[in-house]
Amino acid sequence: MANDTGHEVLRDSGGRQLFSLYDINRLPAAEKEAIYGELLPGRLWDMVREGGGSVEVIAPQGHRFLRLVARRGRDDRDPAFVLDLCDTHHGQMELSYCTIADPGAPRFDVDMDERGCNNMFATLGRNLAEEQRAMEAGLFPNQTRRGLRMFGEFLPLLERLVASLGMQLIVAEPLSYDNAIRYEGYGFDYVVGKRLMQDIDAGFAPGGELYRRLDGSTPFRRPGMEKTVQGRSWAIHDGILDEPWDEVRIYKTIGVHAGVNTFPGRER
Repeated sequence: MANDTGHEVLRDSGGRQLFSLYDINRLPAAEKEAIYGELLPGRLWDMVREGGGSVEVIAPQGHRFLRLVARRGRDDRDPAFVLDLCDTHHGQMELSYCTIADPGAPRFDVDMDERGCNNMFATLGRNLAEEQRAMEAGLFPNQTRRGLRMFGEFLPLLERLVASLGMQLIVAEPLSYDNAIRYEGYGFDYVVGKRLMQDIDAGFAPGGELYRRLDGSTPFRRPGMEKTVQGRSWAIHDGILDEPWDEVRIYKTIGVHAGVNTFPGRER
């Protein structure tokens, strides 16, 4: 039977309908791992199998949380895929974290401080030399390796799971400007932050305050960076705004593309 999202409902092996991650996490390990394994794109499954890698499901009983980690090879330093999900008491799915990276690509230690400790997305200190190397290689802030371009394959799988639980919304908090722009392209709208995004676009327009601050004072504030998502994102990461990047919240209605575009003039 379909639910009000138009998708088939999710049931356990005994026929009982499931409504949340909490419900799934109560299932026997093999059953819940089979359900969560459906979140991995087929192309990623192929990589894992061909590389002799592994898929780890962390979904403790009694909790509304999932961490899904896929490694292409068992000896890879970094996973190819990491996903953190949790559901809310308001019947929404929170996409807390997702990264899909090529474990065979060159690594940039932007996630480490000068002592080799995790800098928690640069909140505990920046590795400026590695950041500049990453930027010049075409990466975005906080990106240690180039991506696998699989998010467009993953999102419909997440939507299908969310819809099968009877939920209608996915909510998230983009960790950087480029994340927010990327989510816009996949149909997300803003709970909080649309005005900020529009102000950023106006600020980077010729004559705007952010445009004037691209004065070459750091490698991350070069003139011309206002033209691309990557350039703007690095400048914002470098602190070009009057306030830290924070408190931006977005959402996607299942099956709906919101059509938001807060940087219509970007160069690709």
